[in-house]
Amino acid sequence: MKVAFIAAGAGGMYCGSCIHDNALAAELQRQGIDVLLQPIYTPLRSDETSVANERVYYGAVNIYLQQLSTLFSKLPRFVRRTLDHPALLRRLSTSRKVTDAKALGALTLSMLSGEKGKQKAELDRLVKWLADDFQPDIVHLANSMLLGLARSLRTAMPDVRIVCSVQGEDIFLDDLQPPYRDEVIDTLRERAAECDAFVSTSEFYRHSMSELLDVPLDRLHAARLGISLDGYPTNGNRNGKGDGPFVVGYLARQCPEKGLHHLVDAYGLLVERYGTDGVKLKVAGYVGGRDADYVADLKSRAVERGWDAGIEWIGEVDREHKIDLLRSLDVFSVPTDYVEPKGLSILEAMACGIPVVQPNHGSFPEILEMGGGGVLVEPGSSQALAGAIADLLDDREAASALGRQGQASVQKHFTVVDNARELVEIYRQVLADGAGRHG
Repeated sequence: MKVAFIAAGAGGMYCGSCIHDNALAAELQRQGIDVLLQPIYTPLRSDETSVANERVYYGAVNIYLQQLSTLFSKLPRFVRRTLDHPALLRRLSTSRKVTDAKALGALTLSMLSGEKGKQKAELDRLVKWLADDFQPDIVHLANSMLLGLARSLRTAMPDVRIVCSVQGEDIFLDDLQPPYRDEVIDTLRERAAECDAFVSTSEFYRHSMSELLDVPLDRLHAARLGISLDGYPTNGNRNGKGDGPFVVGYLARQCPEKGLHHLVDAYGLLVERYGTDGVKLKVAGYVGGRDADYVADLKSRAVERGWDAGIEWIGEVDREHKIDLLRSLDVFSVPTDYVEPKGLSILEAMACGIPVVQPNHGSFPEILEMGGGGVLVEPGSSQALAGAIADLLDDREAASALGRQGQASVQKHFTVVDNARELVEIYRQVLADGAGRHG
């Protein structure tokens, strides 16, 4: 079985989807599947050894310029390759203009239009290379915003099966400006009919995307999210116990959607009761160009209200420092405002034996129902968040017990090994359908 896994890079930042896609491709390879992990837009950045192809197709600079004028699609090959240089592409993540959905409506619609879009030259180059050089049995698209590739892929390779993951596209769609949002959704539904199977990491999102894409549930499969446990502790938490300050942690992109402001406000409520000597807050994660003012405002608020002495602003961390950070905590929270379809960072904290406090929506209830490991609270409420954290602070034995439950649950239910096995079964099912709907 040969699988071409097409994944969108996230520029220079550590991205949960990139980390997961890389870990999943590496595990599929370990399980004997011939997998090509092919980045588009920008290189993939993972905190583990990358298994991705070094060459980037659909380079973000090229597709952006081609959106401005079709003349850019006729640039000499050496110029296009220069514009696709990884160092240049990584720098894009610092630019708000090329990462903010509010500015990308026309480009998104054009990309989804595939062979009819302004980036047809890029599409043709990718499809030709796959058909001539790799010749996959399955092309797996990392998210549904890549469905514009499907028709050309099938035209060039009539026997190829197309599988598509769904993992948070609705969040991007909600930020698109009129009239593009409705036009993009209509195009997504049209293109979804050309895909053999979809894969979701949660039952909640499986049903949600079935409705959004107008796809029958029997074409949407569930394969639980999994993480690589390499480097994670196997028995309990090393640092997060004792009678010292109670440490609350956050590790995700520092942005409004992730609800960091709720956690900072909750920390302020905790400081009123325990003081900055009794409770600490560690905030880690990437700060993009569009979110710099948001984070600066949070820091200013903390200074004005006297909370800053207890807050450590860390920024990005690599894998080793991520695990060390998580193991230094007593509780973890990423209180998203959007309805989370995945929850990778939650699993990482649980894998370190750290209890989590999460809003009661999206994938979080499913994760915790599998084996415990945390507490669910009212979404969007800093008061509810602070109350749940205070309960764990006041009963550290209960907090430790929750942490042990969560660690055992991740080891049993949410490893990348199991994720890959479930995905292989989906691949086999798709291939077993033979010619299928497109024969």
